[in-house]
Amino acid sequence: MVNARIERDTLQQLDEIAAEMQRTRSYLIAQAVREFVEREYASLCAVREGESDIDAGRHLTHDAALKCVQELKAGRAPKAPAPRKRRSA
Repeated sequence: MVNARIERDTLQQLDEIAAEMQRTRSYLIAQAVREFVEREYASLCAVREGESDIDAGRHLTHDAALKCVQELKAGRAPKAPAPRKRRSA
């Protein structure tokens, strides 16, 4: 069980939505929290994956990325960037 403080105006709107949808207030709150957690957890996982890629040297510097874009705009296939050294922890 979790308790949360919700502003009166928000609670009134929630109750109106619940009545219209023929759902309970609790159901709607649980659904909203579930959707928020799924979205934020996916974002967290993506950040962790990106950090892992950086640690493993699987990334481009800003300048290398710009160079690739310039090559693509010029109609040329961009050259593969040189492998980067792994950064120390």
